[in-house]
Amino acid sequence: MLRALTRRLLKLLLWLILASVLLVLALRWVPPPGTALMIERKIESWGSEQPLELKRQWRPWNELPDSLKMAVIAAEDQKFANHWGFDLGAIQAALQHNQNGGSLRGASTLSQQVAKNLFLWSGRSWLRKGLEAWFTALIELLWSKERILEVYLNSVEWGDGIFGAEAAAQQHFGVGAPYLNRQQASQLAAVLPNPLRWSAGRPDGYILRRSAWIRQQMNQLGGGHYLNQLKPRYPDWWPGWL
Repeated sequence: MLRALTRRLLKLLLWLILASVLLVLALRWVPPPGTALMIERKIESWGSEQPLELKRQWRPWNELPDSLKMAVIAAEDQKFANHWGFDLGAIQAALQHNQNGGSLRGASTLSQQVAKNLFLWSGRSWLRKGLEAWFTALIELLWSKERILEVYLNSVEWGDGIFGAEAAAQQHFGVGAPYLNRQQASQLAAVLPNPLRWSAGRPDGYILRRSAWIRQQMNQLGGGHYLNQLKPRYPDWWPGWL
């Protein structure tokens, strides 16, 4: 009986692995209709008196401004073009910082944030971190860096019920995402550590200082030229239909 149960569990695990691979592969081309974080926020709102209206509109890569792409990279993951989903140096520094009793610090790359927001739940547990690592590895293997950033910018939370660059641009600045200027893009990136606490459209002194630092970092990274590093580069053995 134990052997039969083990076989069934292994079979179930293999099916789950296959399903996750196929799901991530499909999302290489298909815009995700929503995210796990959006579902979580909606469920949380059911217990409040005021229902939450989710706002999100997909914008493809060529309609997202370079200034916003660079602002997010400068603010959240400056090694995005070069790592394979995990910034080991940042992880080690964060662990050391937390062990020394500092305020809790994370070290998630943009790829890890996409994996978490798209597929998983909030909170801290070894199970969730393990699944996050699995999905991060999958999207790094099956998606281009451009696709990862495209999904990130269309899925990240930018306010209460506000998801993605288009909804954020309209909510905070009254313009579509393609028309964001450099200042507005840097303010959107500046609030990402806690978009439910800070407002990109009504920035306080801290957000203004942080957005100025982000613009400086954008220049140091090479501005829009940095984005050339995100273009897909595949080895000779990679199948052409992918």
